[in-house]
Order: sequence, then C-alpha cells, then structure tokens
Amino acid sequence: MHSVAPPRFTTVGQSVELAPRDPDPDVDSEYSWTVEARPNGSSAVVSDDAVVHFAPDVPGLYRLRLTAPDGERERLVRAFPDVRRTARFELPLSDLPIPHEELESICIMGPFNEQLVGRDRPTYEDGAYVYETKLPPGEHPYGFLLNDDLTEQVRGTLSVPGPGRPRIRLDAEREAGDVLVTADAKAAPDSDYADDELAVEFYIGERAPGALASGEKRVHRVESDGRTVRIPRDEIADGRRVHAVAVGERHSVAERVEIRGDDEAGRNRNARTRIHRPNDPPEWAASPTVYEIFVRSFAGETVDTSFTELERRVPYLEWLGVDCVWLTPVLGSPTTHGYHTTNYFETADDLGTRAEFESFVAACHDAGIRVIFDLVINHSSRDHPAFQMSAAGVPEYRDWYVWEEDGETGETKAQRYFNWERIPNFNFDSLAVRRFLLDVVDEWAGLVDGFRCDVAWGVPHEFWKEVADRVPDDFLLLDETIPRDPAYHEGEFTMHYDTTLYGTLRDIGTGEKPASDVFDALEDAKRVGFPDSAVHLRYVENHDESRYREECGRDALKAAAAATFTLPGAPMMYYGQERGMTEYRGTMRWDDGDEVLTTFHRSLCETRDELSVLRDGTVERVEWESDSEAVVAFAREMDAERVVVALNFSERPQSVRIDERIEAEDLVTGRRIPTARRDDGGTHSGTELLVSDVVVVRATGESK
Repeated sequence: MHSVAPPRFTTVGQSVELAPRDPDPDVDSEYSWTVEARPNGSSAVVSDDAVVHFAPDVPGLYRLRLTAPDGERERLVRAFPDVRRTARFELPLSDLPIPHEELESICIMGPFNEQLVGRDRPTYEDGAYVYETKLPPGEHPYGFLLNDDLTEQVRGTLSVPGPGRPRIRLDAEREAGDVLVTADAKAAPDSDYADDELAVEFYIGERAPGALASGEKRVHRVESDGRTVRIPRDEIADGRRVHAVAVGERHSVAERVEIRGDDEAGRNRNARTRIHRPNDPPEWAASPTVYEIFVRSFAGETVDTSFTELERRVPYLEWLGVDCVWLTPVLGSPTTHGYHTTNYFETADDLGTRAEFESFVAACHDAGIRVIFDLVINHSSRDHPAFQMSAAGVPEYRDWYVWEEDGETGETKAQRYFNWERIPNFNFDSLAVRRFLLDVVDEWAGLVDGFRCDVAWGVPHEFWKEVADRVPDDFLLLDETIPRDPAYHEGEFTMHYDTTLYGTLRDIGTGEKPASDVFDALEDAKRVGFPDSAVHLRYVENHDESRYREECGRDALKAAAAATFTLPGAPMMYYGQERGMTEYRGTMRWDDGDEVLTTFHRSLCETRDELSVLRDGTVERVEWESDSEAVVAFAREMDAERVVVALNFSERPQSVRIDERIEAEDLVTGRRIPTARRDDGGTHSGTELLVSDVVVVRATGESK
C-alpha cells in the first residue's frame, strides 16, 4: 500500500521526479501517470513510465494522477516563476596552468551539472573558454577540467545576482477542539519584501493512505486568514498533513505539520490530537556532539579494527563526552574506506558479524551514545552482482544503472560522478532499484539511530522524501550535500553538512579571511533559505578532507574546533582530531597523541554539555576590538543567560576588548582569567581579555 506523498514545489524550468511509493517492480507496466489539471497556457505532459520527470511550463498548480495496481493517487505540483538567470563562466588563456597547445580537451563541472565529467564543454571566444547556462541566484562553485582530468582543473565560484529565499515555520495547537495552524514567514536578508508582505500558500491533505475517488474532497471546512488555518476536529479523522510555502521574489522551502488523531473514525471528540513536525530533528539530535570514526583505522597499529574492538573502545567515546558516533561504511566492500558496496545486507567480513555489530550498538546505547550508519545508495561497487549483470546485458538488470553514450566515442558507459570509475550510479527511474534500496533502508533503520547519507545530492528528492516518511520519528537523517542546499530540508533531511562554515574556518586558519567572517557564514544559512529547524553539522575536517592541523596549524585548530562547539548546530570531531593527527585516514594515534589537545577537546564537550545556552541560545554580536584580524568575539544568549565567546586563530595570545561586564572565570578551563577595565572615554572602553585560543565567560548583565 502506498503512503500519501507530499505536494512538490518547483519553478518553471526545473523538473520534478514523481514516483510510486513502496513500488512493486513485478507490475511495472501497471503504473501510469496522467495530468488531470494544469494552468491556462500550459501544455505540460508526462511520459508513460512508472517514474516520470515532470516539467511545468507555466507557473501555477498542476494535478497529476497515478494509477497503480492498488488504487489511484493524486499528486500536486506547484510551479513558481523561473528565477534563473544567464550565468557565464569564463577561463581566459592567461589563467591556463598549462601551455594552450597541450590542451586537447576541456569541460566544465559543478553542482549545476551533477559533477559529470565531459558532459558540458565550453566554446572558445576571443582568447577565453566560455560556457553559458541558466542558474538561480547564489554562489555556484565550478571547475574547468583540462584534458578532462580532475587533477588538472581551474576552480572558481560564480556569483549569480538575485535575492535569497524566504523561510517559513508552521506551528499547530489545539484550540476549542479544533486545530489552529499558524505560519511564521520571514523574508531573506537581502529581500525587498518585509516579513508581513510575503504571501503564504497552504496545502492540506490526508496523512493516512487511501485510494482517491474522482472528485473526492479531502477537507471540507477550513478557515484561513492568510497566516493561519483552522481545521475543525471532525475534519481531522485519521490525520491531516498541512503544507505551506512563503512566497516573495522566490518561494521558501516547504514546511509541514502532521496532525495525528488517535480516534481513526473521528467520532470521539475527546480523543487526543498529536502534533508532529517532520522538518524538526529528533529531540536528541537538535544539537548533539558527533564523533566520526574512519572505521578500519581506529583500533590501532597492531590490532585489526572489528566491531568487537570498536566496542572495547566505547569507554573512550563516553569519557570524551560525545553524544553520537558516525561510522564510515560497515557493509561488504573490497575497499578500506567501504564506499564501494558489494553487499548491502551483510556486514563486512573483516569487521565481524551482524550480531557483533548489534553488540557494539547496544554498548553505545548503554553509554548514552547514538549510532549513525553510513548509507551509500547513490552508487554501488562495479563488483556488485547487479552491476556485473547489468553490464553484461541481462535484461532484468540492464536498467539498474544509468547507461550513457559518449558523444565523442559513441561508446556506451555507465554513468559515474567525478572520476569514480569503480562506483557506477544507480538508476532511480527503475522500480526494481527503488524497491531494492528501500529494502536496504528497512534492513538497517531498525538497528541504528540515524543515517549519514553519502552523495545525497546524487539521489532524487522524491526518493529521500519516501525514506524520511519511512523511518521512525526519532531517526536522524544527515545529508552529504556539497555545497549545502536547503531543498534537502523539505521533508527529507534534518541535519546538513555546513560546507559554508567549513570553508570559512579553513580560510581563517590559513589567514586568507578575517575571523569576523564567521558571521557571514552564519548569515548565509538564512540567505539561501534554511529554516530555523535545520541543524547544521559544524566540522573542521572529515574523511574526505585534509586535516585542519596539517593545513592551518595547531593553534588555529584549537580556535576552529572551539568555534564548532560554541556556535549553534552539531559540532563534530573527526577521529584523531583531538589527538593531533595529520594523516586524514591514518591510524588512530593512541600511543603518541597530543594529550593536551585531547584534554582541550574534552573540555569543549563538557562545556557545551553543561551550558544549554551554547546549544540552544541565539548568536548575538558584541562590540569588540583587537589589533589582530585572527580574533572574533560574540555572545550566546537564552532567556536570562548570556555568555561571551572570544576566539583567537593566531599563534600568539591576543588582547581582546569587549564592551561588556563579565565574570572572570573561563568556563572552558574553569580557571580565573586576568581582566582589566578600560574606560578612557574613547574607542578602547570595555573589558580587556588575553585570549590564547578560546575564552567563554558569563556576562553579568551590569552596565559599564
């Protein structure tokens, strides 16, 4: 039985994938889509396939019908005006790092073309290679690949002018037996709209599955004043979903609340009504401290890592103070890193049995630590039996992968991203693939507490929406989307890689940017349209990146790590970061690690755990001054509690003057810190601190 799928929101010029939920690939031909209603002037149609890519051609509301073996389903697609603008990428010959005569081929690659090597080729115009396309407003990283080689590329970021996206939040409450849903819409920081000038569109549907008869109405009586919707108690029945978008120059990420009634028949007016916000993270994942383990390097130099060896080291994780551990892939794979999956239903032989994995998870749970499983479903290993049969032409498996014809050679090849020759992409247009991967989700979702989803940007939104509806309410979905994209928060993921802060902290550590740029990185989340409910994973390194200490030095590492722990979101340590490691996937330095650095990271964990204001408070700018651009200061505030944070990324202690009265205890170290009051009537009035890496102090609230 299908669950009810949500409306889809898009713009003209951007197609949306629509697919049957919980599909049965054995009756693929019995699924069909039709366009039941479309706006005036539209001629949009759908194909005869079970999975379709619907491209609205004018703004407005489209109604599509899915005919399936067990009934019919209706899908709404709301298309907003096209916001894309012409984007022109240029590479002058003067910027070529190799002689022009050695350039045999050139292509451009970026998130806008799914990082596909060789797909888009620039033209040569007046001494420069030029590529034009249409892109929405924002920052668009790219690379010109010389001779189609990823190791020989000229990188850049193209800024397309235009406003950011508005944001919206829905809240629901019982009122006199009815349910009142209220929308809080906020304009983008660079918008010409005021908050109260934004339009809000509501869409109300069923929560529970059920065939839709022609002409049936889901909700008969709804009152709305543009910012609120009132749903009578007898209209709730077995549940409703309320979706909403804010609309200004652009539309927001859609928000959703689910109204769940215990009385399925709707006859008991005293039955309890429950409110659920799917876009919110699980309570335990609102601001956890995450620890990533590159599995096969963790046990040490002379001991092979296994689930048993991991379990023996759980006391270390508990002592360190982490809330959840993310393991790199633990399923069958021929590689050390595990991202080339050959068996999705069995743990890797060298790591141990499923029972031993379950024992490790149980030990973590006993220690109060959640476990995040690395879900790799964009691709498989080319040694997976399904790919081998697909490549050999076995009919049942041929469409499991994306096969493309090379425009230059005419050769048919399986699609891969970047230069990942050993990991071909699954074809999500295949119901057999969707069924297989949904079974993978079901296999592991009941055992662990969340998925970190590898190459999330390479999997269709429609599939992630189904996964999010499939897993338990308290299950975490963390996306690897680079660069981060708020579209993946729309009923899909609740935690996201913060690629913006990551890049900013790197640039601050190398001296390319001032430390005050952390404010721009935080503001960027609002500009691009992330709702306040989104949790951002704050990190300085991971298994795909070089070590921060190697690139920026030990002193900058301490400040950068402190930034991730003193800003909102979920701070993450990559195994060995706290031990001073410089090899990005090297053996964990148990014996010769940096004990002082370990103590420092443990203190950050403890401080964040003890101070709820660091987890849940707002970020407030403070008046501060320093002679060094490597210094920044800010406040975290919640209710009556306010703390001031000062960070120093430089190699020497720096004096920082803050315009607040503070207590003299550093909450990270517990030691009294020297302070001095300066009040000469000029720009240097305030409290003066000497900061080595980080200082966190309580503000007294007293006037100067």
